[in-house]
Amino acid sequence: MKVFITGGAGFIGSHLAEHLLRRGDEVSVLDDLSTGRMSNIDPLVGRPGFSHRIGSALDSPLVVEMADRADVTVHLAAAVGVRLIVERPVHTIETNVRATEVVLDAAARKQKPVLVASTSEVYGKNVKVPFAEDDDLNLGSTMRSRWAYACSKALDEWLSFAYFREKKVPVVIARLFNTVGPRQVGRYGMVLPNFARQALRGEPITVYGDGLQARCFGHVRDTVEALTRLLDRPEAVGNVFNIGTTREISILDLAKLVRARAKSESEIVLVPYEKAYDDEGFEDMPRRVPDVRKLERVTGFRCETPLEKIVDDVLEDQRSRLGRGAADRG
Repeated sequence: MKVFITGGAGFIGSHLAEHLLRRGDEVSVLDDLSTGRMSNIDPLVGRPGFSHRIGSALDSPLVVEMADRADVTVHLAAAVGVRLIVERPVHTIETNVRATEVVLDAAARKQKPVLVASTSEVYGKNVKVPFAEDDDLNLGSTMRSRWAYACSKALDEWLSFAYFREKKVPVVIARLFNTVGPRQVGRYGMVLPNFARQALRGEPITVYGDGLQARCFGHVRDTVEALTRLLDRPEAVGNVFNIGTTREISILDLAKLVRARAKSESEIVLVPYEKAYDDEGFEDMPRRVPDVRKLERVTGFRCETPLEKIVDDVLEDQRSRLGRGAADRG
C-alpha cells in the first residue's frame, strides 16, 4: 500500500511512517516543519519506499500531486497544543479547516480513501463520561480562544462526512485522546514531556489549575497500531473512532508519578490558568475519558500500554534530548 501522510515529520506522523515502512508499505511524507522536525524522519531518509517533501498541506497543487500517487492519505497536519491555540487562534482555525479542505478535495478527484485525525477536544465541556462517538458536542463560547481548536476540528469532521456523503470519498475519522511518547516535545504545552524535563532538571514541576483535571494518556505506539488497523478495515469507512486508553489520572497525580519514576526531588507547583496562558477566564475540561468499544469491535485492538511504561519512555526520551541540549527546541 502507498500511504501519503500530511504532518509526517511530526510526533505521531513520524511514528506512523516508521511503522508502515516496517510492515512493507510505501510512505510519502509532507510537512512544513512548523511543529514537525526533520530529526524525526532522518532515520527514514534513504530507506526503500520512503520519500518526503518540505511544504504545506495548504499547498493544493502539491497535495494533489502527492495524494494522486498514493493509495490512501492520512491527514495529521494541524495546529496543535493548548498554548499555540490560545496565542494564535487565527492560525489554528485557518490551518486546520483549510488544510482539511485541501486534502479532501485532492482525494475526491479520484475518490481515494482518507483517514482524518481529529481530537477528543471536540467533546468540549461534555461531562458525561466515557465519551462515545455519537455523543453530542458541547463547545464553549466563541469569545474564548480556548475552543477554537475544538471547533475547527469538529468542522473538519463535518466537512469529511460531507465529502463522504456527497462526493463518495471513503473517509475515516480518528479522535485521538492525549497521545504521548518519545519524540513529543513540550513546546506548545504538552504536559508529559514538560513534566519529564522539569523533573530531570530538578526544576519545579508546574501543574496548571488545581491539578484535579483528569486525562487518559495513551502510548504513541498504540495510537499508530490503531490508525494502521483502521486503514486496513473497509468497514471503518464512514465512521468515527475514539483512540486512547481508559486509565484515568489527575494531572496532579501524573506530576507525582513522573517525579517518582524520575527519582526527582522537584517541587510540584500549582500555577493558575490565567497566569499560565495569560487568558482570564480560561476554561478546561475536568475529565476526558474515551469509550473505545467501537474501535475494539471493528479492529480487535485496544490501547493498553501501562502508564508507568509510557512515563518511563518519555523520561528516557527527555534524558536523551537533554544530553543533546535539544529539550527546549521544537
